[in-house]
Amino acid sequence: MVNRTRFNDSECPVARSVDAIGDWWSLLIVRDAFDGSRRFGEFQRNLGVAKNILTARLRTLVAGGVLESVPASDGSAYREYVLTDKGKALFPVIVALRQWGEQNFFDPGEPHSQLVDRQQGQRLRPLEVLAADGRRLNSDDTTVHKISTQ
Repeated sequence: MVNRTRFNDSECPVARSVDAIGDWWSLLIVRDAFDGSRRFGEFQRNLGVAKNILTARLRTLVAGGVLESVPASDGSAYREYVLTDKGKALFPVIVALRQWGEQNFFDPGEPHSQLVDRQQGQRLRPLEVLAADGRRLNSDDTTVHKISTQ
């Protein structure tokens, strides 16, 4: 088995975030948790992922504080997985991936799922990256600065 490269010591927030999430299965688990899935069987059915892979990803997400394993809400002996505050903070990431996918991987008129505002029933506006003063930014408008601790 190939050892996985770890980035938990990296100075880059993107690398540490990817390290914490793990892989595409984990992001899809998080997506399904936002969509209301809570039980192992629901995740397995929705994703079609092998049980051993799902078990490993759920353990990683729980260990990383993204999901929490709690007693089943119906009082049965089952466990459920719920998003923690850290997990809920991934919502803009999931929205950004969804909107990027809608824009780049579907032909006009091709059916796909849409995320809508429960209150208004409308699609969300595209996410924007804003400067502290409210200006819209793109990648050419930003630069990375290393933060030193001394």
